[in-house]
Amino acid sequence: MSSRSTRVATLSTAVLLTLSLAGCAATGDDTRHTGTTGAGTTGPTGAATSPASPFQPTTTTEASSIDFGPLLLQAGDVSDDQGTFTVASTKPDLNGHPGASALFVNADETRAISVTLAGFPNAAAASAARQQTLDTANTVVTGGAPAPLGVGTDGTVIRGNAPDSSKAVTLVLFTHGPVLARLEFDSATGDPTTDRFVTDVAKMQQIALRVGMPDSGS
Repeated sequence: MSSRSTRVATLSTAVLLTLSLAGCAATGDDTRHTGTTGAGTTGPTGAATSPASPFQPTTTTEASSIDFGPLLLQAGDVSDDQGTFTVASTKPDLNGHPGASALFVNADETRAISVTLAGFPNAAAASAARQQTLDTANTVVTGGAPAPLGVGTDGTVIRGNAPDSSKAVTLVLFTHGPVLARLEFDSATGDPTTDRFVTDVAKMQQIALRVGMPDSGS
């Protein structure tokens, strides 16, 4: 991944899943959530700030018994000989909803990767949440159509730009049993993250879930 002197206008600061009504209803929470958390903002030094989670506390028994933090990728997993990433922020839960998220940025803050895992009562609920997130993806990425990605269950990738054209965005969604994984790759406009890197990182997250998750019955 080439270095750019132009910083990404707005890094994706632990962009949490845009799971509104369908995602929350799947967990027994019928509170409506409109819009999306969107990307967070950066301060004068590029330090990331985390937006609020769209989730409300739930009583998801199966998912709440899982410690999602260790299932997240680590900075070393997303770093390679083309660039080194560090952890900019983490959230141990999603505002009471079972899950966790992490944001990684490269040294010159021209690239960001956000990874969010959200737990649901079962695989069907996670799948419904994936579809809801996909239906509202145009609040995060525009200019590209959803395409299949050979990762997890119902792996999907959308490549394009942020709605305001401030950055290139690649969004990946897939499920693993009762867990929905959302990965977002942000970079300078005109310099999208390579398909190979996106696929490699997504597959590493799938493997981490497969190895670390208790038997989900899926």
